[in-house]
Amino acid sequence: MTPWVTRLLILNVVIYFLTAPVREMVFPLFGWIPAYGLFRPWTIITYQFLHANFLHLLFNMIGLFFFGPRLENKVGGRHFLGLYLVSGVVGGLLSVFTPFALIVGASGAVFGILLGFARYYPDERIFIYGIIPIRARVLVIGLAVISVWAGIQGGGNVAHFAHLGGFVGGWAYLKLLERNSGAERFKRQVEKAQAPSRPSSQHLERWRGLDVRELHPVNRDEYERIMGKLDRTGPASLSADERAFLERMSAS
Repeated sequence: MTPWVTRLLILNVVIYFLTAPVREMVFPLFGWIPAYGLFRPWTIITYQFLHANFLHLLFNMIGLFFFGPRLENKVGGRHFLGLYLVSGVVGGLLSVFTPFALIVGASGAVFGILLGFARYYPDERIFIYGIIPIRARVLVIGLAVISVWAGIQGGGNVAHFAHLGGFVGGWAYLKLLERNSGAERFKRQVEKAQAPSRPSSQHLERWRGLDVRELHPVNRDEYERIMGKLDRTGPASLSADERAFLERMSAS
């Protein structure tokens, strides 16, 4: 168990048992109703720590318990907490499609944690009900499809858009985290430093000599876009990132 997983587990369980006897009073004050969010902004956070019943709490805490520790060790405690809260917030915001629904639960936050786990450990096998094996990324894709379909169909008392929002919030948080990481900033600086400010004829010849058949389809599309720009507007029009990309591809 890691520090923030432990704290969040304890906090959710304690709040559940403290509020269970007075749920009818607590939920209207601290649950999230999207249509009233501007007038009760605190509820976008507080709703994440309320649960409708014990099974609701149990399944969310099981997800946090199994997926949280490894992810917290990967991204660090501060970012793990940020990922948890941001996923829950975006889950609440995406519930705007059910504007008058009273939403409670950590599901959006836990779905964000699950997405983070699948992002870093996509091929890790997860056993549904302890029996059925499924890879983490396949599970996330499947749950996302179910959330979209069930949300459109109006699936009962389950906040499907909050689940989907948890995935969206988790993805956005991790993308921003990775983009602003020290390693990523250093990589961009090195690539820009290596990119020629004024491509010489040797650079142009090397870039044009690339065998596009050997490139990954994503890199191939980007290569063809940049070369098309080069042909239309000349070498001076290429950005530092575009020149760095061509250098990286031609050196590989």
